[in-house]
Amino acid sequence: MFEQELETGQHAVTEAMRITRTIQDELAGNNAITKADKSPVTIADFAAQAVVCRILNNYFPDTPIVAEERSHALQKPEHREILDKILHYIDKDSRVKEILNKDNLFQSIDLGGGEPNNGVFWTLDPVDGTKGFLRGQQFAIALALIVEGEVQLGILGCPNLSIPHHQSTQGYLLFAIKGQGTRLVNAESGETQTVRVSNITDPPKMRFVESYESSHSNLDKQLQIARMLKMEQEPVRMDSQVKYGVVATGNAEIYLRIPNPKTPDYREKIWDHAAGSLVVEEAGGVVTDISGKKLDFNTGKTLKNNRGIFASVPVVHNLIIEILEEMA
Repeated sequence: MFEQELETGQHAVTEAMRITRTIQDELAGNNAITKADKSPVTIADFAAQAVVCRILNNYFPDTPIVAEERSHALQKPEHREILDKILHYIDKDSRVKEILNKDNLFQSIDLGGGEPNNGVFWTLDPVDGTKGFLRGQQFAIALALIVEGEVQLGILGCPNLSIPHHQSTQGYLLFAIKGQGTRLVNAESGETQTVRVSNITDPPKMRFVESYESSHSNLDKQLQIARMLKMEQEPVRMDSQVKYGVVATGNAEIYLRIPNPKTPDYREKIWDHAAGSLVVEEAGGVVTDISGKKLDFNTGKTLKNNRGIFASVPVVHNLIIEILEEMA
């Protein structure tokens, strides 16, 4: 089940990985528009969304795509230079050029303007971890298929991810189908293998993976928890859903996103967690909110019924939930 969706999704994410990596290598931080909420959106966001949405729509025209970006900012005269750069990179990439052109770019981006429903839809974050992208560090292309409120397929394209004891100059792609485990693909060699979460059972030997951005979580509470567990390892710090990939491949044991006290009512967007959560779960991990509740992807574009995010190896999950309850 979902084999055709997986094949198409992998193709779309792989194409997006290549063009975003090229843009990152060549332009660094000089390619962003600031949105109304003050968050940046880059040339790569628009290019990746256009590529992925166009490919998905070609094969599954009746399945809505719920994605993060829209083309209206790109169409403003003051952003003509940004548009010209996107068209340059489309024209430069022969494979992408077969999919996109200047006549269908805006339409392709706006194919991501679908709405969540109770049936089947895709959700996409074209460049998850934009600030990491702008720093020349970690980012992910995150694509998931949601069916009746359940994530059934998750794909993470991680162009800058490195895996100990493996080598790839092009990064890695992780994918999972519900009930079928998680696989890791070397984007350079195409080699594929099954991955599992860490088998470490002693909390002091475990490691957090956390965001660079202090606004994304309550890092002080995370530090308290680490001290309570007598954790000896320094946390791994990076942006984006690549953090889920690090947990899924056993290179960290705990990813905890406690709401920042400055924004206690913030609720996470579905495209920021759908793909990554399934990748961890199918690798043997546990993903809930910070109260231990299952993530509910049946409430629109945000996880309205959940507060915070918590992904970890099973052995420590309930213990940390208890600590969080005591700290509340």
